[in-house]
Amino acid sequence: MTREVSPLICVVGQTASGKSELGLKIAKTWNGEIICADSTTIRRGINIGTAKPNDQQRKCIRHHLVDIIEPDEPFNVARFKKLALQVIQDIVSQGKLPIMVGGSGLYIDSVLYDYDFVPPSSTVNREELNKLPLAALLVKVQQIGLDITGVDVKNKRRLINLIKRNGRQPKKHNLRPHTLLIGIHSANKKILKRRIEMRLNDMLEDGLEEEVQKLIAQYGWECEALKGIGYREWREYFLGSINREELCQNIIQSTMDLAKRQQTWFQRNKSIHWLTAPVSWPVVVDLVTTFLGTEIS
Repeated sequence: MTREVSPLICVVGQTASGKSELGLKIAKTWNGEIICADSTTIRRGINIGTAKPNDQQRKCIRHHLVDIIEPDEPFNVARFKKLALQVIQDIVSQGKLPIMVGGSGLYIDSVLYDYDFVPPSSTVNREELNKLPLAALLVKVQQIGLDITGVDVKNKRRLINLIKRNGRQPKKHNLRPHTLLIGIHSANKKILKRRIEMRLNDMLEDGLEEEVQKLIAQYGWECEALKGIGYREWREYFLGSINREELCQNIIQSTMDLAKRQQTWFQRNKSIHWLTAPVSWPVVVDLVTTFLGTEIS
C-alpha cells in the first residue's frame, strides 16, 4: 500500500454498544457511507434478530454489504475482504468517506491488515466433520490443542474452519495507512446486559419468532442463517425442551458471551481509540477532525 491510500474510519466493539448509531452520526456529519462488517447482516431474510439497519437508516445513509447473500449461501472472510475493498474504492471515487462499522473482528482485521489467507488442509474432510455433533467437534479441537480465542464455539462452521486450517491464522501485514479506529466498550456489565435485554424485547415485539419460523419452513435447521445467535436458541424452544423465559435467557447469555469474545479480540489491537458507552460526541468530533485535518462547517 502507498501513502495515497484513502482515509477510512472504522467503528468497532461489543454488540449492543452503540456502534451503528455512532457510525451513522459520523457518516451524516462527514459525508460518509457505511460498510457493514457483520457476518449476519450480509444475509437476506434475517433482519430482526441481527439488528440490521432499518429502511429509514439505509435511506438516510447508504449501507454496503447488507443483504448480499441468501440465508443458506456459503460465505467466508476472504470473500468479505474482496468485496469490502471494492466498496471502499467505490465510496472514495464518489468523493465520500468510507466508514466500516461492525463487531466481526476477523472480517474487520482482514481489511485493516490485508490478510493473506491460509488454504485449508486437504487431509481433513469437511463433509465428515460436518456429520459430527457440536460437542464432538469441540472435543476434537481440544485434542488437537487449537486456540479458540475469538471463535464462536457454538457455531459448527467456525469450528470446522478452525480444524481445516489446523488452527493456523491468516498472515497479517501492517495496519492500513490513513485509518482511524474507534472502539466502543461498556464499562458496566450490568448496563450492557440491560441493553441486550431491551433489544431482545424489541426484536420479539417486531416478530422475531415469526421470522425464525419462516426460515425453518423454507430452509430447515441446517441453514447457515439459523446457526447465528438469536436464531439457533429457538430450536429447543420449538421442540418443547425449554420455555419462553429460558429461551430469552439463553439468547441473552449467548449475546453476552459474544460481547466478551468481541472485547477480547479487539482489546489486542493497540491502535484502537477506546471510548466508553454512551460515547461523548465532542470526543468523537475531536478524533475525526484531527484525523481528517478538517473542521465541521
